[in-house]
Amino acid sequence: MVRTSGHLFDGEIRYPQWEAPTAKLRHWIEDRGVGGVILLGGSVSDLAARIQQMQSWAQVPLLIAADIEQGVGQRFSGATWMPPPMALGAIAKSDLPQACALAREMGAITAREAEAVGLNWLLAPIVDVNNNPENPAISLRAFGEMPEIVIPLIEAFIQGTQDYSVLTTAKHFPGHGDTSTDPHLDLPLIPHPRERLDRVELAPFRAAIAAGVSAVMTAHLQVPALDPDYPATLSFLVLTQLLRQEMGFDGLIVTDALVMQAITRHYGALEAPIMALEAGADVVLMPVDPPGTIEAIYQAVQTGRLSQERLHAKLERIWRAKEQVFRSTLRSEQKQGVSDSSLSWIESIAQPKASEVCRTILHQSLMVHTPSPRESRQTLQPQNLTSDTTIRATNLIVVENLLQASFLGLHTPAITIPQGWGYRLQWVDSQTPVIESINDLQPTLLQLFIQANPFQNTTGLVQIAQRHLEVLLEAGQLKALILCGSPYVWKQFVPLLPSEIPAVFSYGQIPMAQAIALEKLLDLGLAIQGTEYIDQKFTT
Repeated sequence: MVRTSGHLFDGEIRYPQWEAPTAKLRHWIEDRGVGGVILLGGSVSDLAARIQQMQSWAQVPLLIAADIEQGVGQRFSGATWMPPPMALGAIAKSDLPQACALAREMGAITAREAEAVGLNWLLAPIVDVNNNPENPAISLRAFGEMPEIVIPLIEAFIQGTQDYSVLTTAKHFPGHGDTSTDPHLDLPLIPHPRERLDRVELAPFRAAIAAGVSAVMTAHLQVPALDPDYPATLSFLVLTQLLRQEMGFDGLIVTDALVMQAITRHYGALEAPIMALEAGADVVLMPVDPPGTIEAIYQAVQTGRLSQERLHAKLERIWRAKEQVFRSTLRSEQKQGVSDSSLSWIESIAQPKASEVCRTILHQSLMVHTPSPRESRQTLQPQNLTSDTTIRATNLIVVENLLQASFLGLHTPAITIPQGWGYRLQWVDSQTPVIESINDLQPTLLQLFIQANPFQNTTGLVQIAQRHLEVLLEAGQLKALILCGSPYVWKQFVPLLPSEIPAVFSYGQIPMAQAIALEKLLDLGLAIQGTEYIDQKFTT
């Protein structure tokens, strides 16, 4: 299974080191028999055309996958971008039935929109228990920090997908929640004994299997209690003896991307795929060299290293998965009369019900630092203004990388709403000098967009944000704080705030989350004077 861009044209490819251009991809599918593709980037209209194009090249229909743990819109613009799963975990702490109902809706929305554009394999849900706040790879992608929260939410998510022609994936086996190393960069270690693994890490996978999950994705990590010699992706003890035989899973086993340095730094580019197949994997995802990998698999069969019997068992599982997806898809198309040129799929994308579910999750998972009653009627405006007053106030936005912040733009609420209040925009990212960026320490609304992401160590960004926060507090110029992203950073920063400073936390960073967080500042009793937003309610 290889990666390519969801953009329709090669000139739009953003990651050429990983994403195959059209001619190469067509050759791999038509001539080399590649059986699946994982996509990233582009609009849903590009994606629908791209998938139709790729399926036309294939003699056997392709499995088409995407990492869409937060809905199709997380990866492909135009579709619904859901809040992070951990927002549901926050709701579950006070109202588990409501959180499960929302998780079920989240699964259904994701599956419906995926099916509409031609994606047939959701690389979701994450079933890891994120009990390590320093985890750089999982974090908000998990539903929670305790098995008793995670298990009912993943069950509900999987149930929500089951009316649609898509596969689901429980990842990352045998559990990636308690790590502090990014497998994109090196091999993490899980040091816990088997008893603890059974109770915490493995329990959600057992629940996902019982709920009917279609596939399990392996984790690139070392778990000595399960295998002292090999990482889980390459371990017969983990994939065959534990997952297949002990846990009774008979669906697809897919590796995590084999281009990750957790594998490439320790095992050969052509050796690792063979080891994964020997261990029990059915699908090798994103090998470093796809043509070389195909030849290496062929040679392993020719020499008897991979028996034809084992290979055929893998192909049987793949074929069952494809039959499940494509038989129901064909029935659906025949029933609805959908042709190749039909645009009826658009009616399934970004519908009002999906927006309402997102809004509910974001509202119910907000956290606030409320000013004390005698101080609550302060203003976000630095002064009482007349129409000709020159405004001097700053909307300071701190983000990891401005050029990669797809959730921000001059049209998004984090910018337009404070602009209406009279705040001038200022950006800070991890490349900006720490304190010189605050112009004359003006009254400031501080908005932080911080969350753990693969390939990005956020320690530096947290330090930058904290320094700005401290200096603004020392100067008495902090008017309010909004943090979108990490609840762990929120817990770190809230104790620094005096009682009179209002603050709001949102798990989401998307435009809807920005608007809801800013609206919450008004709900805390803040007055906005002298601007065009007097007595107006902005929409979310």
